[in-house]
Amino acid sequence: MAGPSTRQQTIAPTLCQTNCRRLTNMKFVILAVLLALFIAFVVMVVKAAIHWRWYHITSAVIAMLLAIILLFPTAGVLKSRQAWHKIKEELETRLQQVESENEQLLYGDTSDPATSVGMNSLSLKLSKIGTEAGRRWRNLQMANVDPEGQVTLREPQEAVVPGVEPDANAAAAEPLIPVGLIVYGFAEGKFPELERPVPMVYLGEFKVTASGPGAVSILPTVPLERNQVNAISSGNARSWSLYEMLPLDGHDPFVAEGSKPDDDNVLGRVDDKLVNMILQKASPETRAKYLQDGKRGAPENPSARWVKIKFEKKYTIDVDSPEQRGALEGGFFDNNGRSVDSRLQRSDGGSVSFAVGDTLVLKEEAAKQLTDTEKVATLVDTYYLRPLNDYRYVLRRIRLQIQELDVRIAEMEYEKQVLQTATAATVSMLAKGQTEKLKLEQDLAQYQVEHKALKSYHSNVSESLRQMREASSALYRSNFELLRRIQELASSAALTET
Repeated sequence: MAGPSTRQQTIAPTLCQTNCRRLTNMKFVILAVLLALFIAFVVMVVKAAIHWRWYHITSAVIAMLLAIILLFPTAGVLKSRQAWHKIKEELETRLQQVESENEQLLYGDTSDPATSVGMNSLSLKLSKIGTEAGRRWRNLQMANVDPEGQVTLREPQEAVVPGVEPDANAAAAEPLIPVGLIVYGFAEGKFPELERPVPMVYLGEFKVTASGPGAVSILPTVPLERNQVNAISSGNARSWSLYEMLPLDGHDPFVAEGSKPDDDNVLGRVDDKLVNMILQKASPETRAKYLQDGKRGAPENPSARWVKIKFEKKYTIDVDSPEQRGALEGGFFDNNGRSVDSRLQRSDGGSVSFAVGDTLVLKEEAAKQLTDTEKVATLVDTYYLRPLNDYRYVLRRIRLQIQELDVRIAEMEYEKQVLQTATAATVSMLAKGQTEKLKLEQDLAQYQVEHKALKSYHSNVSESLRQMREASSALYRSNFELLRRIQELASSAALTET
């Protein structure tokens, strides 16, 4: 946008010089024409004097004299007009220069990287940062911490300039922070390559209980975590920053300065040095998410998969809802995703139009709607965009996780005590078991000896019993034979007696 203005600056002086030369040449031409007319008039009057009457000649001479007399005012007017015309051209040239400078200040100069960003872009960025960050109070020094956890912070005192009296209205100044406001505290620290201290450690959510012109007292809204209590009580958090709103996550802060989006990096090249320096204590998986932000690829996580599409037909999307209400009455958007808050709505009809050939990067679900269902665009490429963090919910979720971990730790401690008691009882039982084992081993050895003796005795008794059975069997057969004979003899004696 700065090209035409620069060209105008080059052409304007040349046009001015050319016009000046033309006016100078025109003066000499006019003088020559006037002189020729005067000579022709004299010649004509002399030749016509024979035929003209006195009043004809008198009228012609008077007309000539009037023309000569009026020529000087006319020349003055022309000279004045020339001067004013020159001033006009100079003012037009200056106006063009001022408009060009104003245009460069507003929109930047694309030919100069140092001034490629204009005031409008910077104002928009500053407005976004201010809206996201809210009010903030930096470099507050911790003065006192009472047993109830209330922290007193003070602004650093300004150096007294000799000979300059303090401001009499300083005592009547407004409170540093409105009483009752909920703020978020951070401990400040030195960061490499930065002169001013920056927030380093999150100290928790606080409520302003008292506030004066240069001091403020804050009280935690919820019990602080152990690391936060340690940071405050140990004195490591001497310098504080208080924020009205928690910072919002974004992609732009991690893009290298001067980097432009391209086909491989839809957001621009990530500043690897900055990411590794800030996230040096983070896990490798977390650092990898930041380092790969905006790069071409097909991530496994659907929430991080974004698609670039190219429109093959003209297409218009309604982004503003006919409904008008505040965000506190039900959110910023309606059920169809259109904005209902006037701060988010557009001023040009509430719709966005795309021409053939325009490209757009959006979530995969929305891209499928345009490419597969409505068939107004085609897929160009897929990119990984890191899911942004909402620190209001992240910190709340972390706090709940810490509370769950504390409960789990207490349960584990109890289970540990139970296990230690059970282990001690088990060791005691093992000691008793060893004693009983030794006794049982002795009993087993004695049992084996006795078992061997009993087995030998059983063998001897069995052999004696076998022998006795054989003897008894032989004796039984002998007795049976004797009984048979007795019966036979008795039968014979009975027959004989008969």
